[in-house]
Amino acid sequence: MSQNNKTSSNKNIKPPKFNFYWVYGIIFALIIGYQFFSSGSLSTKNLSQNEFKTILKDNDIEKIVIVNRDIANIYIKNEALEKEKHKKNKSSLYTGNTPMYFYDFGDLQNFEKELKADKESYSLDFDTTNIEKTNFLEQIFIYLPFIFLIGLWIYFMKRMSGGGAGGGGQIFNIGKSKAKLFDQDQKVKTSFKDVAGLEGAKEEVQEIVDFLKSPDKYTTLGGKIPKGALLVGPPGTGKTLLAKAVAGEANVPFFSLSGSDFVEMFVGVGASRVRDLFKQAQQKAPSIIFIDEIDAVGRSRGKNNITGGNDERENTLNQLLTEMDGFGTDTNVIVLAATNRADVLDKALLRAGRFDRQIYVDLPDLKERAEIFKVHIKPIKLAKDVDLDFLSQQTPGFSGADIANLCNEAALIAARNGKKAVHHQDFLDAVDRIVGGLEKKNKIIAPKEKKTIAFHEAGHATASWMLEHAAPLVKVTIVPRGQSLGAAWYLPEERQIVHTDQMLDEMCATLAGRAAEKLIFNNISTGALNDLEKVTRQARAMVTIYGLNDKIGNITYYDSTGQADYNFTKPYSEETALIIDKEISEIIETQYQRAIQILKEHKDKLTTLAELLLEKEVIFKKDLEVIFGKRPFNKEEITADEIVDEDTNIDNSLETQE
Repeated sequence: MSQNNKTSSNKNIKPPKFNFYWVYGIIFALIIGYQFFSSGSLSTKNLSQNEFKTILKDNDIEKIVIVNRDIANIYIKNEALEKEKHKKNKSSLYTGNTPMYFYDFGDLQNFEKELKADKESYSLDFDTTNIEKTNFLEQIFIYLPFIFLIGLWIYFMKRMSGGGAGGGGQIFNIGKSKAKLFDQDQKVKTSFKDVAGLEGAKEEVQEIVDFLKSPDKYTTLGGKIPKGALLVGPPGTGKTLLAKAVAGEANVPFFSLSGSDFVEMFVGVGASRVRDLFKQAQQKAPSIIFIDEIDAVGRSRGKNNITGGNDERENTLNQLLTEMDGFGTDTNVIVLAATNRADVLDKALLRAGRFDRQIYVDLPDLKERAEIFKVHIKPIKLAKDVDLDFLSQQTPGFSGADIANLCNEAALIAARNGKKAVHHQDFLDAVDRIVGGLEKKNKIIAPKEKKTIAFHEAGHATASWMLEHAAPLVKVTIVPRGQSLGAAWYLPEERQIVHTDQMLDEMCATLAGRAAEKLIFNNISTGALNDLEKVTRQARAMVTIYGLNDKIGNITYYDSTGQADYNFTKPYSEETALIIDKEISEIIETQYQRAIQILKEHKDKLTTLAELLLEKEVIFKKDLEVIFGKRPFNKEEITADEIVDEDTNIDNSLETQE
């Protein structure tokens, strides 16, 4: 074996960890030893007061040695050892140089007086001496509780600092940074090719990578490299994935950690970790620091400091602010951070000079969803009938994480059914599973309730088919799934802005389920709770947020900063509150009556649709075309007839929760 191989093999051999079980074994042995040796020699016997007096009066005692003013060791004369009572008590370990008995006399002064009196009365000839003797085991047991407490403190300190019961050398590392370093030895394999969509955000972070690779390109013109970039957006949109791509592309040391890694129960630890993090980054500059979920440490200061509970977090934030932009911070270190709660961050943290750029990572649009699908289907074995464009249109509001979960769920469903490849229907079933929940095949529904559900869903379908701005219908089902007893699945348009007539048509179609119950049964049920919640939220937004009401006018009571607390104070008077309530109620009631009127005009078709729904449980767009004919609006709609098979099994139906 070569010397290099020996060196590398020695590096892989970890030093043995200190085992605390040895300490427990030693303590147990000391306790057992103390029980044997604390009373004296093994060859001695403890005498009672009567036994001591008898031996004393018989003049069998050669000498008495008082040890530590506490115990009397008694030595017997050689000629007295032949007596029967001493032969019986003599141990096999006894020697003439050791005491045969010991006597716990109590008070020394009284004991000495009694010995002196007995010696004169019975003409005894024994000698008495006093000695001070140190017992090593007794001394250990005096300090044993303190030793135990110190050992226990060291044990817990190691556990809190990550060392565990057998770890060593980490007790003093509690103030060190917990950031994970990615450098030449440990590279991140993610690149910008693995990030689909997010073109604007990718362009911003790619420029940061370019800053680090070619700084002279920008500094020669007098520019300065940005000190930080904050990634903001809803959960699952790819903020952390973008940071991984930066780590994989930059080829510079990359420090990654979470905002909660700074938080600790000990005072000053958070600030110490911040200092250590930036010290390490400066030593390896140019470098990048990525702080995920920075809102854990970057919340606004001074809001909840009545009890002083936030002082440690605020000290950590103060240190972070100083390290990012303070004296002596002109180092080539760029800070990336991610959060979905930018509204709660401290303003000093968001200012230019610390985070020069705020990059908003929004939910993907139609085109971006198609690109994300292409990334996540790479490891999946697909059948030829999979239509990614249709799936992209069927998943509005899905984030990148949702689409990844959808692809994985489709593969699991195909495997569960014993298929050799993942088909388009498996993706549709996966959408059902994610949005609507698990299908309840054994749920028992009374015939009367089932009829009510059928007319409720038929009302949604009829109104949405007849309204110009309502979303095109794809499928209606009365198969219970998750918390819903039935659902209508739509294909919404990709809109950047919404007009008033579009919102009103959507509200009318939503209320058509309850309107159908009222029209057919002259009675209403609790099944429209989700519908009422949706339209109330829409109507309130029209009046108080978007300024789409004539009575209130072009006023909004929306606070984009999130600083206002409308639970305790309203931004409008009581008179305005009455007008707002009246206008919300009027908007909802108008659309409800409009839905009833539409259903009255098409009552026969509504009934036919409901009966077909009771018979088949799942109906598709082409079934509505047979009943209603083509939609009376010249709009480009997605035709799903080729994608959804006519003989689709009910168990594999496509639906969404209301």
